[in-house]
Amino acid sequence: MLDLKITLPISVQNGGLFISRGVGNHPQRELDSWEMIFVEKGTLTIRENDTLFSVKEGESLLLWPHRKHVGVGTFPADLKFYWLHFEINPQHESQTELPASLISLPQHGKVLNPQYVISLFRQFLSEQEAINRSGALELILLLIMQQLSVAANNNPQADNSGVALAYKAQQLIRTQFHLPVSTSTLANQLHCNADYLGRVYRQTFQLTITEAIQRQRVLSAEKMLITDSCSLSEVAERCGFQDVGYFRKVFRKAMGLTPAAWKRRYCNVHINSD
Repeated sequence: MLDLKITLPISVQNGGLFISRGVGNHPQRELDSWEMIFVEKGTLTIRENDTLFSVKEGESLLLWPHRKHVGVGTFPADLKFYWLHFEINPQHESQTELPASLISLPQHGKVLNPQYVISLFRQFLSEQEAINRSGALELILLLIMQQLSVAANNNPQADNSGVALAYKAQQLIRTQFHLPVSTSTLANQLHCNADYLGRVYRQTFQLTITEAIQRQRVLSAEKMLITDSCSLSEVAERCGFQDVGYFRKVFRKAMGLTPAAWKRRYCNVHINSD
């Protein structure tokens, strides 16, 4: 047996998914903990002390402890966001020498891959329902933080033709994942060399185009499994998989569960609308 002792810099309190009913607003609060918010849909307008934030789809917001925050206006009917509360462990708050693996988080920013961040939040909520509490919640939160940190250090508007090309490819993947798309088909549409496109995409997003296509297909399948009454073969076909067995294999490798098990597990997430 291999025993590893890991000292984590954070402690998670709880988290949830807010789905608006188009009524009410965020009450005024002053918490002792940090609060992370990620908007999946709509726009959340919130004030922290004297600073007003408008957090749009695909953006995150970090609310500081011991600061008053309150929502502005009524919740939009289409608003949907994830939230979680956490604390920074005292030994890390007082640390004077920062480690080389420092994660630097913006208070408000847009992530590079929102669907991946959403999948992490979903895993967080599923793990939260476990009877025996483990360090999994803290590890998932650190992965979320890493995604926010990467986004803060990558500016998609930078004057870099390779980065711009990678983002164009990413947009095509998000809209064409259900088709027989590949690096070659993307390169043809973008009028560039396939090898060059694959290289700049990997440099920008830290994964290959094939991996990105599979990830987008799996993320789409996640939503269909929990919101639609389609059969497994219908989900596979609508997400771009030509073979149900291959779809099951790819989904299980990505999510750690079969499609059927994922659907059963997701039903236990903590959802609130007030």
